Amino acid sequence: MLTMLKSTSSPSSVINSTETSRKYSGSRKRPSPHDADDNDDDDRDGGGWQTIERGRPVKKHKKLPGTESNRYPGISFSTQSRLQSKINLSNFRDLILYLFADGPAPQWVAVKHRPEFRKIVAIMIPGLEEAMFKADVDFSTFNDVDPSEAINRVSMTPDDYHPRPLKKERIPQPLQPFADLFTHLWPVRAPGDDKFGKLHSPLQCMLTAPAPKSKEEKAKGVKPVSEPSGWKNERVRITEFLATPEELMENGFPTHPAMLPAGEPRDNFKDPEGWVHTRVESLKDGRVPEAKIEQGSITAGREVLALDCEMCVTGEKEYSLTRISLVGWDGSVVLDELVKPDKPITDYVTRYSGITEEMLKPVKTTLKDIQTRLLDILHPHTILLGHSLDSDLKAMQLSHPFIVDTSLLYPHPRGPPLKSSLKYLAQKYLAREIQKGMGTGHDSIEDAKTCLDLAKKKCEKGKGWATGDVQGENLFRRLARAGTAYRATAGPEATGGLPTGKTTAAVDWGDTTRSACATATFPISCQSDAEVEAGIIRAVKGDPDGKEIPGGGVDFVWARMRELEALQGWWNRNKLAEDDKTAGAPPSPDCDDTLVPTVDTTEDSDKPALEICLTTLAQRLGRIHAVLPPCTVLMVFSGTGDPREMSRLQSMQSRFRKEYNTPGSKWDELSVKWTDVEDQALKKAVRVARCGIGFVGVK
Repeated sequence: MLTMLKSTSSPSSVINSTETSRKYSGSRKRPSPHDADDNDDDDRDGGGWQTIERGRPVKKHKKLPGTESNRYPGISFSTQSRLQSKINLSNFRDLILYLFADGPAPQWVAVKHRPEFRKIVAIMIPGLEEAMFKADVDFSTFNDVDPSEAINRVSMTPDDYHPRPLKKERIPQPLQPFADLFTHLWPVRAPGDDKFGKLHSPLQCMLTAPAPKSKEEKAKGVKPVSEPSGWKNERVRITEFLATPEELMENGFPTHPAMLPAGEPRDNFKDPEGWVHTRVESLKDGRVPEAKIEQGSITAGREVLALDCEMCVTGEKEYSLTRISLVGWDGSVVLDELVKPDKPITDYVTRYSGITEEMLKPVKTTLKDIQTRLLDILHPHTILLGHSLDSDLKAMQLSHPFIVDTSLLYPHPRGPPLKSSLKYLAQKYLAREIQKGMGTGHDSIEDAKTCLDLAKKKCEKGKGWATGDVQGENLFRRLARAGTAYRATAGPEATGGLPTGKTTAAVDWGDTTRSACATATFPISCQSDAEVEAGIIRAVKGDPDGKEIPGGGVDFVWARMRELEALQGWWNRNKLAEDDKTAGAPPSPDCDDTLVPTVDTTEDSDKPALEICLTTLAQRLGRIHAVLPPCTVLMVFSGTGDPREMSRLQSMQSRFRKEYNTPGSKWDELSVKWTDVEDQALKKAVRVARCGIGFVGVK
């Protein structure tokens, strides 16, 4: 039973009513008057109330402004907005941070009465394209176009960054409900790197908030990583971080015979002149029987040697080995030798290598001598550890199949092929300054020991260490830490509001406890878009009994619907053949590949599957919008554009690199050629894949 308490007496009686409402969670009350600058007026507000069901509500009851009130919140686009290019997906995330936390004010939309916003619901729907919203679209043939031709559907005009007004009469019938929910369609640029032909994860971009930096922190340089709230160390073996043969080939490591795919003959494998490979017949040779592994051992019975080399220039884009250092797991120096190149040195690059002409004059050791010694030191149970070891192995003209590379353990925030420097990793994750030679070069022993400590840190902390927050702070964690409550939302009685935790929910396919969604207050796992819809509504309203999600729901909901993505051929694309033109980029590492969405077309079998899917999607959004309380922001965004052609070309490029980096390979024998034509085609496909869309509205 719900009771109405409406106070018209003195402030003291209002306080008494507040105490009463705390004792009886099923009651409603009217809050104390807002500040004078809020222009609050009882008659203008329309007497709106927000009802919290019985259970365990955690928020104070609060009055909502009426839709006709001059303090009703809003988000609108103005021609006076500072808009000079496409907005980025990060702008959607930053708008959330501005409304509910400590983010900067947006420049692409005007926000009115920010303290009055009650909830935010953000839904990611991969597969949505701007071309679907054109009046003359034919859904029966929309997906029949080859991906290489489909990229031409994307607008690339100079003015394509302006939002498009949504008019019902100009939108196909299945998508007309969008015009009831939103006023504009926004072209949104997904994260990526056009120069290197890479599309970055839109999910990571959306769910990772940039870490705020004070002026003092900026002056100090790299800030050491801090322990995440609630982090639990999970000790893992070094073998968990061994690079796979595919990763080694993708990153330019020389091919070892043991890395060749199963069934491929090894008898025909020949090292190029001057090259050698370690004595490993098969990858199975590296395995140590579990019975022989000491309990709790991080090395898992393997010998771990940290390697670092110094090189000098001996020709155009040619580097030769001048020093090699091997350090054992306990920090002892196994090998430290200067090496005299066979060719004349044109540049000692002393400022980096630390090698001088005087140092090499008495040296007699050659590369061949070093190779002979290494073949005796390195055995099937040896793991080579280092930073960007591909360059070191090439300088030694040696291949080994068991590699742990710190540049892969600690990926660059912008993704491959970019790599963080060893100096940066030491500052951030070890709080250590290295390479302070001031022009006298690096110390290869110091660098090798640094790689050891980085690997040990990862083994002690667990696989998730230094990966989830590589670009900043998890969005759910930020809202819980720095969320802001205002008096309009029954927050602390202070001008401008005070920091307070915001409750969050993440609704997604697969196991949400294994992804970035795990940090949400309430992660909700689903296996269909219908379950996602139900999960969003549950998170918004709360559970009837309040046992898990309190009555009144959470402040922020993030969700993802994936049936359209699967119908478009944008999900599980890595399962297809490399030469299939419908192949696409691998799915995000957080998704569950065992779940493959399908679209039910039994009711309207005479309609195209795409049209049925879009109709169902629009209906789902309509039902979600209907249950949202007033003053709620609804965001919908695609994340990316069509990635299929980009992914086909990336797969082709990967095959080329694999064959090209195989020692002894010849250009005319490669099954795939990668020239400037393919490189430009990839860059265009990436630009198209980065062209997503988004919608923002306020109920």
